[in-house]
Amino acid sequence: MPDFIHVPALPLAARADSHVTGWRGGDAVTHVQFTRETDAWRQLLLRRPGTRFALYLQDTIAFAAALFGAWQAGKTIYLPSDTLAETCKALALEVDGFVGEFDAALQPVQSPEPAAMDQARTPQQLDGDAPVLVVYTSGSTGTAQAIPKKLSQLSTEVATLEALFGARAGSADIVSTVSHQHIYGLLFKVLWPLAAGRAIHARSAFFPEDLAAIVPQRPWLLLSSPAHLKRLPDSPVRPDITRLQTVFSSGGPLLPDAATATQQLLGHRPIEIYGSSETGGIAWRQPRQQEPAGTARDDSWQPMPQVDVRLNKEHDCLEVRSPHLPDDQWLRMADRVEFSNGQDTAQGFYLRGRADRIVKLEEKRISLDQIERLLLASPLVAEARVLVHQESPSSLSSPSPSSSRRERIAAFVVPTGAGRTLLDQQGKLALNTQLRAVLADAIESVALPRLWRYLDALPANTQGKITVAALTALLEQTPAAVTASIPKKRPLWPEQTLLQRDDRSVILQLHVPPDLLYFDGHFPEAPILPGVVQLDWALALGRQYFDLPARFHALQALKFQRVVTPGATLTLELENDTQKNTLAFRLHSVGGQHASGRILFGDAA
Repeated sequence: MPDFIHVPALPLAARADSHVTGWRGGDAVTHVQFTRETDAWRQLLLRRPGTRFALYLQDTIAFAAALFGAWQAGKTIYLPSDTLAETCKALALEVDGFVGEFDAALQPVQSPEPAAMDQARTPQQLDGDAPVLVVYTSGSTGTAQAIPKKLSQLSTEVATLEALFGARAGSADIVSTVSHQHIYGLLFKVLWPLAAGRAIHARSAFFPEDLAAIVPQRPWLLLSSPAHLKRLPDSPVRPDITRLQTVFSSGGPLLPDAATATQQLLGHRPIEIYGSSETGGIAWRQPRQQEPAGTARDDSWQPMPQVDVRLNKEHDCLEVRSPHLPDDQWLRMADRVEFSNGQDTAQGFYLRGRADRIVKLEEKRISLDQIERLLLASPLVAEARVLVHQESPSSLSSPSPSSSRRERIAAFVVPTGAGRTLLDQQGKLALNTQLRAVLADAIESVALPRLWRYLDALPANTQGKITVAALTALLEQTPAAVTASIPKKRPLWPEQTLLQRDDRSVILQLHVPPDLLYFDGHFPEAPILPGVVQLDWALALGRQYFDLPARFHALQALKFQRVVTPGATLTLELENDTQKNTLAFRLHSVGGQHASGRILFGDAA
């Protein structure tokens, strides 16, 4: 395996020209090719005025080349998680330019021409004190905030990862379901493998089918998140795990059931990483599937090397001091903790919810974490998230000039099979009543949720994070079918709820009306949704969210695994690949996968 090279010295990396930096499908990208691509970006960006540039490229190898080219050109890179209009509008106030796959109206710097890669230069070591990066918090507890990073912070953290996990990773290829457009993906998928000489796979695995297709016939490790790992068991497609070395997960605690299912499916208990955009990595854990008889499962987190932790007694919160931070001061987190030995500091600690999830409602202190724990204790609830929703005066039933914003608790619930059966047979009010009864004996009436949303899956972004913005959007949406404006007509479309969206992918929850017109005659005794209708919905909704080519060309890998019956609640995942001119879709529910395939446009092969 190649020697480890610290990040500032990577432009000087003494790799063999034939060393494989990464893979684009089955094509190897060698060190010399990557170096030339990086230098082309450097030359291109040297000619651009300004020092602050937003970077977005889906191809991880191209992203890495653009990133290092920008750093060698003295630029600071801003790292958005998507290129949606609102994201770009905010970025435009912060940066001098855009690089990569942004809307043409922003005049983004595009990939250099291959001819530019032939010009040689003498590389120089990067400045560790340079402010090279701005990342953003996930928005899981509020509005996303910008976090500046020096190169020395990133370099130190990469060295920590190699010291802690390098032996487990070995010479494995890096396969990922997460994006490099945030700190976890950037560190684990780009900087760490480049420093350690491990091959990067350019494509991320959005669908389980993608993962099965990407897995190499060489040792590999998987970077993922709880949001992705919990969906893997639902897919009938299984990746080849013969050469899988290990699995990493970050973006939130992995529930024990999901961790166990991952181990059963992939043969490895995930290594979980705890940290934040501000702090970088803080701790890790890998609980055993089975503890010795008579002992409890150990869910404690172990601090990473050189990371100091302690308890802030006044706030019951974790404090961190780390070389991954910009200075050597203690930083107070919003995470409440308990140390395993009962002291103020220890080698292990337990997370006990967030302090910023203690809210005040009508002068009462309410723990949102407590409400979630009580809901999760019910056999009707698989997942739950609650928040305080502020209704604007215009949304109240009788607004007046004196109306103010009213705060109410909103609950977002993924039902278990038993919960879904109750919902389908007796309706939302019956499930609301049962869940409110679960809470009534433990919390005050003012803290009982007044707004309920039942989902197939909680909305997660590309980081695997459940954001406040995405949850709030579910409260503000009014499900609508295309035919809703035509009275007394049989519906032709499902009710839709947007769960997740970025420039490449969309996840929707679809509720199939029991009186859908397409059930007529298919079949009289046991109606099911025709496959051609499922395909038509995928294409029509794809066109609604993406700018797809006009000409349909072909279908690929089309499969119908389970029937769809009246009243079903489904999740539709769409992925738009602009390079291949394809729209991939996957339709599934709590019962398993129903349909999947790829729609090809234009001259796609």
